[in-house]
Amino acid sequence: MSTAALGQVLMARLDQLGRISADDGRLNRQPFTPAHRAAIDLVRTWMHEAGMTTRVDPIGNLIGRYEGADPSAPVMMLGSHIDTVVDAGRYDGPLGILVGVAAVGALNEAGERLPFPVEVAAFCDEEGVRFSTTFLGSKAICGTLDPAVLEIRDRDGISIAQALVAFGGDPTRLAEAAYAPGSIRAFLEVHIEQGPVLEAEDRAVGIVTAIQGQSRLAVVLDGMAGHAGTVPMAHRRDALAGAAEVILFVERRCAATPDLVGTVGRIDAQPGAVNVIPGRALLTLDIRAPNDGLRSSAVEEIVQAIRRIAAARGLGCTIGREHDQPAATCAPRLQRWLAQALRAEGLPVKYLSSGAGHDTMAMAGFCPAGMLFVRCKGGISHNPLESITIDDAGTAARVVLRVLRDLADPKART
Repeated sequence: MSTAALGQVLMARLDQLGRISADDGRLNRQPFTPAHRAAIDLVRTWMHEAGMTTRVDPIGNLIGRYEGADPSAPVMMLGSHIDTVVDAGRYDGPLGILVGVAAVGALNEAGERLPFPVEVAAFCDEEGVRFSTTFLGSKAICGTLDPAVLEIRDRDGISIAQALVAFGGDPTRLAEAAYAPGSIRAFLEVHIEQGPVLEAEDRAVGIVTAIQGQSRLAVVLDGMAGHAGTVPMAHRRDALAGAAEVILFVERRCAATPDLVGTVGRIDAQPGAVNVIPGRALLTLDIRAPNDGLRSSAVEEIVQAIRRIAAARGLGCTIGREHDQPAATCAPRLQRWLAQALRAEGLPVKYLSSGAGHDTMAMAGFCPAGMLFVRCKGGISHNPLESITIDDAGTAARVVLRVLRDLADPKART
């Protein structure tokens, strides 16, 4: 199948999948929701058309399998996440799933069986929007998911365990989602770049060398709610004012250090009335850096600053560490295979790092893992304006298909 034909199929499917949402007028697909279930059902159909068998594991990952000549051989796994942020674009996550399906479909159409099985994973939760955690699906596959996270609750008070049961999963069987050590030959994720480098250099795709580490914290500041008109300023314990001071400290601290970024992505003031002093403020922190030592020291400074701010304002303070992910280096041999595939397709080889987190980070601690970035217009992501071209989508699928065929022929590998 030509690059254009592959791209057309991919884009049509991405458009169709992008219409599955919990909200009218915007894409919002959270884990363990009816929209998640509808998306799984649709992708499962395409997996079957590509010659794969499918299953949904106990954590809610959809896994498609294209059997190899030796079913017992370690699998080559492709994939990405099927969940989205709120008001999302349609390519972040699903592109990697559907590129995998397209590559397998091309093998099936040609009647090719590789020496090893190929699996495509649609991970249940990478964005972490609903529960302020992330990599639930990929960590479960790696056997590194802490069962304690199942008690984390969303804004409606529903725990991950409760949501998973309602979805049809089984939190008591999470161990069954884990793959045995050595059973995954390698993991490859295709993803939009979420940055401007490839577009600026007029390159369709690039090979990822490393992914920066990240920490996520949930902060609760407790003050005293009171009448907005009768409590003098000097007598207030305004939780929201304390949160504002925290936000500005995070901005100053991270702006002062190269390669360090910090974001307060969510804030909630309670009780949330126009004429009531906020008695409680809840906020999330996301701190990232390519160097784990740099990130850890920054997080420690920020935590100490939050406690000082709370104490000075007479506020109670609770800080929860909801996610810590070390920086990840992509496997050199996967980088070599991808470079070989790019050259064979007549494409220049471009290496770049990732400033965003991906399921590859979780997989990299379990098996050789790598990423292929696809150019996106303006570097825009987490936004309905996400945009890629038909040709670039098709190019990514052809590169992945060539990597699979090279892996089946040791003579073709470097």
